[in-house]
Amino acid sequence: MRCSAHLLLLPLFLVGASLHAQQFATRCHASSSYDLTVQPDRLIFDRPAPAPQQLVLRDGALRADGAAVSLRAEDQDRLAVFERELRNLLPRVRTVGRHAVDMAVQALRAEAAGMQLSAAAQAALDRQLTADAAEVRQRIDRSNSTHDWQGGAAEQLANRIVADLSPIVAGDLGQQALQAAMSGDLETAARLRDQAADLATALRPRLERRMQALAPQVDALCPSIERLAELQQGVRGADGQPLRLLQLDAR
Repeated sequence: MRCSAHLLLLPLFLVGASLHAQQFATRCHASSSYDLTVQPDRLIFDRPAPAPQQLVLRDGALRADGAAVSLRAEDQDRLAVFERELRNLLPRVRTVGRHAVDMAVQALRAEAAGMQLSAAAQAALDRQLTADAAEVRQRIDRSNSTHDWQGGAAEQLANRIVADLSPIVAGDLGQQALQAAMSGDLETAARLRDQAADLATALRPRLERRMQALAPQVDALCPSIERLAELQQGVRGADGQPLRLLQLDAR
């Protein structure tokens, strides 16, 4: 997980907006070099380099690159609590992700309402937006690994959703522009053509501003993230180095 706080951000939503893992880095000052996969009986942390490339936590036991790590009883207790509290945090993170979906849908519908689309275009937009939002919610609910969101997967998903919606809006605005031009209202026609051409560029910053309302929900997760960072303190791997599953950056 080369991107900050993907460790805790399994759900991710970007429908032309800006809620992503960097929010956790910015607001909670948290980062990790590991990806996280949550399995029913263990947590798996992995990264390409440096060693250890894989750490596995299971009921207070630790394995590093396949080998068992000898731990003090206190450290075993700390890791057992770390695992339990991380598992307890994940449903809360998913809830924030679903709220992000809901907020993005509301924001897009509000923006569309201000464009005075035709009834047919508005209905088509609502249908597509409902379908895309349902897909994102399902993906959030199914995801148990930050690997699901690597390689630009989240951005690709966002771009695809924007690609689903933009033609509906741009096509309707283009039709309105044509009708305005045919009626002799060249000023309105030009305005509508410009609005259609600049749709994606103009819409994104407005959506990003609307999505900032999610910040308090992200902030509410920060104490739990800080607690996880504290629990790992003093625990060392087989090489004698701190685990650093999660790091809190200087504020």
